[in-house]
Amino acid sequence: MKKTNNLRIVSVKPLISPEKLKTALPASDVCSKTVVETRSMIDDILNKKNPRLLAIVGPCSIHNSETALQYAEKLNLLRKRIESRILVVMRVYFEKPRTTIGWKGLITDPHLDGSYDIDTGLKTARKLLIDINRIGLPCGSEMLDPIIPQYISDLISWAAIGARTTESQTHREMASGLSMPTGFKNGTSGNLQLAVDALESARHPHSFIGIDSTGKTSVFKTRGNMASHVILRGGRSGPNYYEENVEEAEKLISARNIDPALIIDCSHANSGKEYRKQSRVLTSVIDQKKRGRDSIVGFMLESNIEAGNQKIPEDKERLKFGVSVTDGCIGWEETEKILLGAFDRLDD
Repeated sequence: MKKTNNLRIVSVKPLISPEKLKTALPASDVCSKTVVETRSMIDDILNKKNPRLLAIVGPCSIHNSETALQYAEKLNLLRKRIESRILVVMRVYFEKPRTTIGWKGLITDPHLDGSYDIDTGLKTARKLLIDINRIGLPCGSEMLDPIIPQYISDLISWAAIGARTTESQTHREMASGLSMPTGFKNGTSGNLQLAVDALESARHPHSFIGIDSTGKTSVFKTRGNMASHVILRGGRSGPNYYEENVEEAEKLISARNIDPALIIDCSHANSGKEYRKQSRVLTSVIDQKKRGRDSIVGFMLESNIEAGNQKIPEDKERLKFGVSVTDGCIGWEETEKILLGAFDRLDD
């Protein structure tokens, strides 16, 4: 009999189970407290019970744990200075969706060399999340691979479904069962309807196939995620953070009998992929919020220790410290300046 299965699979390697990883790297009581309290505060922001703005701030992607922790320590000090008006969550992204090819993130390729040592990637990611949560700084991340949440979601306070996966049934079903508030980005084309459809879908119960904590294939039944919301990130059609775009989003969401809660992504197509323009977008966000646009509940900034980005060199020793290896980011000095400026203006 001729072989008909796995014809294009080169190898199959067992992966550590979520249960074993969590046993080896358990979340402390301090970590769990950070996660539980932050999720509750974000829920209140989304439901307009808390007037603060949610700020998802941090590197486009994490490629070095030591650098990420240094950034986290800086952000945590700033978080405490502005927490009365802005709730800061660090952007801790371990997975990178690709339109074609490219580095897929720390979990998949922790050595940045195509070796795909995913066991090490999962351990590195979980250890970093523990270290960040331990200092009281909550973490947000994109959920890309539907298996990964079993390994790290207990340490995540806020999640995003990216522009390339918002239309995916798999991700809408997964989001309906996630334990944290989850935002859906509009599609890469700028299509907002995709995000609104995803929002409604994720709020309903679903059943889907996944793995449990032991790694066993299982059927999951969800109750729906009522803390799901929409993220405006612009698209090929242009930016969508202007007031008329926000009004359109409000109408589309309200038509589903859902109270609109919007986060504005200051990067990506909203800044024309020019990281220096993020401050311009944030200025508009604060302006609209001050004029009473209560549907805007938060914003996202791509920020790192140093400004700009860099290609991954063959010699990893040549990587520049604190510089993104994916999208360009604003540096720490500008991050501090514009967040303090937003904090001051919210009290005008």
